[in-house]
Amino acid sequence: MTQDHHHAHRHDHHDHNHEHAANQMLWPLLLTAGFAFIEAFGGWYSGSLALLGDAGHMFSDAAALGLAWLGAWFAQRPVSQRHSYGLMRAEVIVAMVNGLVMLVVIGFILYEAIQRLHTPQPVMGLQVTVIAFIGMVVNLLVAKNLHQHQHSINQRAALLHVLGDLLGSLAALVAGVTIYFTGWTAIDPLLSIFISLLILVSTIRLLAEVLHVLMEGVPNHLDITTVTKVMDALPKVHGVHSVHIWSLSSEISAISAHVVLNDLADWQEVLLGLRAKLHEQFDIDHITLQPELVGETHHHQTDCWLTSR
Repeated sequence: MTQDHHHAHRHDHHDHNHEHAANQMLWPLLLTAGFAFIEAFGGWYSGSLALLGDAGHMFSDAAALGLAWLGAWFAQRPVSQRHSYGLMRAEVIVAMVNGLVMLVVIGFILYEAIQRLHTPQPVMGLQVTVIAFIGMVVNLLVAKNLHQHQHSINQRAALLHVLGDLLGSLAALVAGVTIYFTGWTAIDPLLSIFISLLILVSTIRLLAEVLHVLMEGVPNHLDITTVTKVMDALPKVHGVHSVHIWSLSSEISAISAHVVLNDLADWQEVLLGLRAKLHEQFDIDHITLQPELVGETHHHQTDCWLTSR
């Protein structure tokens, strides 16, 4: 049976979009990463675990922003003989590394916090307050920028990271003010545990998403039954089966399916209609469809129409 394989890249338009997205992510990335280093040094110098924890959270933000930037950058890379889909999956691999590194950071902070609850350490309250306040301002600036440009799933995820980090900066600020006015240093490890748990939640979500992509799972924003029904509802389509939808990266989805027709002469018209529908309704542009005649399917296919395995 003939097969039509379509990659509707719309190269110029898409490349311009990806380049624009990459540029938008760059300054929030540099600002967040730069301040994370300052906060890490401040945490070490002032003896504040809450500040170190918040620096860890800002590094995870910087990693999320970096992934969004990297994803946009990699999406511009051309396909090659060895990598027929280009290098889009690199984004997913970097995300996995980021998640695993963050688990190590969280483990270190939690261990230190428990040690400090047993044997309290001196903390410079004023320095912690000042650095945490600047951290909040940086997060607000980055969040404002990302809120204006949250076009991709990646950018929305990065915004959630930054909003989570605002809580971290607020917790460090509370620790600094409390220590400065009351001298109660136990609040520092207690709030560092709170910040670590915040990072743990976002890290586990990130790793679950990465695993889902690597296992060729159906993208979370798509429902395979809905997609199949929309395809099947097109005029001259007798049935659709063997539908597979997967992610190439966090933003790009691909589909393959068998389309059953009464007459192969209708194929070109049906194909154009399906491409348009899949692009407009589901933003799927990597499309592989195989036409089949009614009756032919029953000889060698066992899966039901309108369902997928």
